[in-house]
Amino acid sequence: MEWAEAKLLRRGRFSEPGRLYLLTTVTHQRKPLFASLLAARLVIGQMRHSEREDACQSLAWVVMPDHLHWLIELHTNTLCSLMRQFKSRSGTALCKAGVSRGQVWQRGYHDRALRKDDDVRKIARYIVANPLRAGLVEHIGDYPHWDAVWLTADVTDPLNSL
Repeated sequence: MEWAEAKLLRRGRFSEPGRLYLLTTVTHQRKPLFASLLAARLVIGQMRHSEREDACQSLAWVVMPDHLHWLIELHTNTLCSLMRQFKSRSGTALCKAGVSRGQVWQRGYHDRALRKDDDVRKIARYIVANPLRAGLVEHIGDYPHWDAVWLTADVTDPLNSL
């Protein structure tokens, strides 16, 4: 995406604390950096860091080999600030770990504000089922890089509990 196109996407973007957003961001040139267990776990650690800072609460997410889907409730930050800090910290962590040299993320990100009548659990199921649709695994429990707040410790089929 060119810089001018990314700027146009931001026009009219509004960040509302307490609102639910579905965020999607892609690696630079769609490189499958997160096929590496270490790389995926470093990114997940930075998502959790954003929660500890009270920037957001993660409701559901999946880290795919070349992109991230992240369903959040926005707290103290703007979307722009949240994503800028997340991408900066995760990129730094990946470079320090030797996973990547140079740019990790493409510029910009896609966001969708959920409406009150949206079925949040249905959206969460769609997010965590990404590895199934991509053919990465046959059972979602076999994919290690996803989570949702609706899970319980004794679930045998994670998607049914959502």
